[in-house]
Amino acid sequence: MKEAIWSAIAGTLTEEIAAGHYRPGDRLPTEAALAARFGVNRHTVRHALAALAERGLVHSRQGAGVFVAQRPTDYPLGRRVRFHQNVLAAGQTPSRRISRTETRPCDADEARALRLKVGDPVQVVEGVSLADGQPIAVFRSVFPGGRFPDLLASVRETGSITRSLAASGLTDYTRAETRLTAQLADPVLALALAVRPGAPVMRTLAVNVDPKGVPVELGTTWFAGDRVTLTVADQP
Repeated sequence: MKEAIWSAIAGTLTEEIAAGHYRPGDRLPTEAALAARFGVNRHTVRHALAALAERGLVHSRQGAGVFVAQRPTDYPLGRRVRFHQNVLAAGQTPSRRISRTETRPCDADEARALRLKVGDPVQVVEGVSLADGQPIAVFRSVFPGGRFPDLLASVRETGSITRSLAASGLTDYTRAETRLTAQLADPVLALALAVRPGAPVMRTLAVNVDPKGVPVELGTTWFAGDRVTLTVADQP
């Protein structure tokens, strides 16, 4: 059976990526350039690129193009987990995209974790964490609203949860517990992580506490399974 043209193009690009012609983080030529190179239409090129994305070799950024996937980011899960420090230590550039800041009543699970009453106000921050511009995790952080009334305004201004907590008087906090669960990405999560629906993700559910042991954050993070290597680190 004759090989489909899109499959042959995908094979050629795969070989070129493996040979180092395109390195992790590099942008591939545009669809128009690839179409001209292979003498096909852009629909055929899209099919080939979709096949590479399905295998985790490339990922697309809206408005920017298609990029070769980065190496997995080493991400220690220790008592003092800081996203920026972890990504910098892995030799990559960290950034965060905040997608939601909201004050709302807490639910029963949040109340239990944060030692609140159901319905007490909480501050919610959601967004996407990136390494070298590639999404590696989606996060949701929930904080006691009464303790941090000005947190959301600071997060919107600085884009940093750690700095915003410091501005609210909390300069140090540690992780009291972490629970890990393997899941499959639903369509909404897949879109945020730029992976296919059904791709493996690792969910962590963590409670952070202040130096007196009082809960200050309930954090849920969904890591792209093929972009992050989670390690359990013993930290003081």
